[in-house]
Amino acid sequence: MADFQFLQNPLTKKWVILSPRRAKRPDVAHGMEPVCPFCPGKESEEKAVYEVKEGSGWKIRVLNNKFPFAPVHEVIIHSPDHDKSFDQLPKSQVELILQTYRQRYNTHKDKGQVYIFNNHGKGGGESLPHPHTQLAVVPFEIELEMPRLATGNEMKIAAKGQTFKETNHFVIFCPKTSQWPDEVWVAPKERGNTFGSIKDNQISDLAFVLTRLIQIFDLRHGMEFPFNFYIYPGGDWYLRIIPRAKSLGGFEIGTGIFINTQDPKETIEFIKEHFDQPVDGPKEEKIKTIHRAAYHKGV
Repeated sequence: MADFQFLQNPLTKKWVILSPRRAKRPDVAHGMEPVCPFCPGKESEEKAVYEVKEGSGWKIRVLNNKFPFAPVHEVIIHSPDHDKSFDQLPKSQVELILQTYRQRYNTHKDKGQVYIFNNHGKGGGESLPHPHTQLAVVPFEIELEMPRLATGNEMKIAAKGQTFKETNHFVIFCPKTSQWPDEVWVAPKERGNTFGSIKDNQISDLAFVLTRLIQIFDLRHGMEFPFNFYIYPGGDWYLRIIPRAKSLGGFEIGTGIFINTQDPKETIEFIKEHFDQPVDGPKEEKIKTIHRAAYHKGV
């Protein structure tokens, strides 16, 4: 029997995934921490399905998830560094990460809906602190309920009064109907394509955008703030970033209607204010707690 099942509610037609085995996975939020399986020195314990090599070492590794909830479920390890996320990695490394997303997307695109998502921080659902992204392939027959970009005549309504920031290849904006405080969407100017067709010059631009947005939110929410982002798996892709600045309340969970406590116009104005100005990174390495040091040593 598979480790998971896709089940559809016969009344609402909504889908859920039943995966009891995932309760056994390591989870820093609940104190279930092994010695980091993603750090250098652990390569012989699990064979990579894809690697970006540098000399005798590696820059990115892709592993099969040991606790899958989909037919294909992979973990993309961003770098050998246990602590550096997008806001601290060099742009060249972020480009390699995005290129790896593209490579894995194109590897699996004919198997189902390729959903790429990143959990950062305990509040963002991160189970292991070594920065990584996950890729899951959801069968085509499963309907994913996610907001989409406006098209055609819809743009006249969606863009009315909309404030945005542009780069060479992308438009950055905060939808008026944002569900989360400081939610940001990054949409390619070249519309109607899947993520698998992104070009290298677009990847370079997106690497800068993603890094800068997270640095800006470092200023707003503090270093190590929890967030999620995902790449929409449809035929008109975009990237959505959600700082986890709030917890869902009973009304939101019970009704599915979100209450956004932050004006999206203020969010995009804050981004525009800081986007083109140098954002200082940390002046020294972040001080690690004894707890984090113990993680490496396995005590």
